[in-house]
Amino acid sequence: MDKDLANLKVVALAGGVGGAKLAHGLAQNLTPGNLTVIVNTGDDFEHFGLYISPDVDTVCYTLAGLANPETGWGLRNESWRVFEALEDLNAPRWFRLGDRDLSTHLERTRLLSEGRRLSEITRRFCAEWKVDQTVLPMSDEPVRTIIRTQDGQDLSFQEYFVHQKCQPCVKEFYFSGVDKAKPAPGIIVKIEEADIIIICPSNPWVSIDPILAIEGIKAAVTKKPVIAVSPIVGGKAIKGPVVKMYSELGITPSATAVAEHYKDILSGFVFDEIDKNEFENIAQWRIIPFVTNTIMQNFGERSRLAIEILGLSKTII
Repeated sequence: MDKDLANLKVVALAGGVGGAKLAHGLAQNLTPGNLTVIVNTGDDFEHFGLYISPDVDTVCYTLAGLANPETGWGLRNESWRVFEALEDLNAPRWFRLGDRDLSTHLERTRLLSEGRRLSEITRRFCAEWKVDQTVLPMSDEPVRTIIRTQDGQDLSFQEYFVHQKCQPCVKEFYFSGVDKAKPAPGIIVKIEEADIIIICPSNPWVSIDPILAIEGIKAAVTKKPVIAVSPIVGGKAIKGPVVKMYSELGITPSATAVAEHYKDILSGFVFDEIDKNEFENIAQWRIIPFVTNTIMQNFGERSRLAIEILGLSKTII
């Protein structure tokens, strides 16, 4: 690995499995302490009285080498005794919680009840899991992503995504509580110190937009070189409902559509070689297009993509 690339100071915006995978690739190639991951918390919710932070946990578990390699979320070598016992009691079972994963939610909920901040708790967990990188939830204040459906319902993200399996048709999104939320401590400073901002291949609507909607974050990001990675390959989603969302909003799902979503803040855009015919579409916005294989099926591919993105960063900054 080029020492110049390893010494870059990078802030990554992430949510979900795709964001966690690229964050892991970046962590493998950057000097410890040079990567900050700002994570979406619009998906957070309470279940069985426990505070669940799915994207934060996915990023932390992945960076710690603890994530389930088959699903990308949850913990490897998980057991399900508690969940099975809940099923026996006919308790709600639409959101699966493994036994070891439960310990994270139990301790987080306990610490929150003592008045600790989510960012403080996340830092503490990362120290216990020996995560060298800085992981920051986007805010310590609650912000909740709400999906407004075409039939007039307002659904919380987990209700839409997990309980109703993304079946309702999307009309629009809004972020409840965002008007009162502040960036978690350290976020603005980390952005100001960064050489490059990388938007991971996460859902633009429900993973990245909530982060950018927090007061001060988009303004700080706009002052820096920004590279985004497309979560859409060949008109299909690598994971999740992003293509379905684009289609229901009347937008043709494509790498170009993702680049257009971010075009006001982008310096560079990374998209898959399958979509290389969209090169000129993206270049028209004076964004540097970069075509490569963006599929991360294993640890080696995460690292390879991260190195290529870091190399692109050096040509931009």
